[in-house]
Amino acid sequence: MRGAFFALLATAGAFLFVDIREMSLANTALPGHDPLTTDAPVLPPALTDGVPQAPPVEPASAPDVLRQPMRFDLQPGGILKAEGAIDLGTADRFAEEIAARGEYVKAVSLNSPGGSVEDALAMSKLIREKGLNTQVETRALCASSCPLIFAGGVAREAAENAILGVHQVFNAGQTRPTPEQAMSEAQRTTARIARHLDEMGIADGVWIHALETPPDRLYYLTPKEMAEFKLTTAAVAAAKQAKKN
Repeated sequence: MRGAFFALLATAGAFLFVDIREMSLANTALPGHDPLTTDAPVLPPALTDGVPQAPPVEPASAPDVLRQPMRFDLQPGGILKAEGAIDLGTADRFAEEIAARGEYVKAVSLNSPGGSVEDALAMSKLIREKGLNTQVETRALCASSCPLIFAGGVAREAAENAILGVHQVFNAGQTRPTPEQAMSEAQRTTARIARHLDEMGIADGVWIHALETPPDRLYYLTPKEMAEFKLTTAAVAAAKQAKKN
C-alpha cells in the first residue's frame, strides 16, 4: 500500500489541479468544483467506475447555508460549530475565535463542503496544537479540504450518517500558470498534504482515494474505511477511557 501511495505521489502533478487561488487555471473546460464560485452541486456525485451515484445521505443543511463563508458558533458543552465553505481568510478568523474563546472550546464540529487547502491545513494544525477534538454530526458534511481540518483533532468522531468525502485538489483562481508552474505547485501541495496527514496519524488510504477521484466527484468514505484509515478515533478513545475508569 505504501509503495502504491508514493508512486501516486510522484506522478500526481500530471493530473492534479491546485486548490491555491494564487496559482490557478482559468477559462478551461477541465472539471472543477468550487461551492463558493460555481453553480456546481454542493454535494457532487460519487465516483463509481466513472458512473455518478447519489451521495449516501442528503446533508441536513441547505446548499445556500453551506456555500456561505465559514462562520463559528460556540455551543453548549464547549462545541465550536464551524459551518460553511472554507474561503480565503477562514484560518485567520478561526484563529481569532480560538484566541477569544479558546479556554471554553473542547471540540470543533464541522459542516463544510471544503474550499481553500491553505486555510484548511492551518486550521488543522491549530486544532492539534490546542489539543482540541473534532467531530462531524449526523447528516453534516465534511468534504474536499474539510477532512484535512477534521484530521487535526486529537479525538475524531463521525456520527452515524455523517458525510465525509475526498477528491483531488484543484484550482479555483483567476490566473493561468505555465504547465511547469502548475505541475510544480501540484506536486508541492500534494507532498504537503501527504506529510500533514502522516503527522496527524492518518493512514495513506485517505489520500490515495483523494488522488484517484476527479474534482467534480467525491469519494465517500464509509465508517469502516474511516476507522481503518485512522481518520476516526472515537472507538479507540472510548476504549482508553474505559480502561482508565
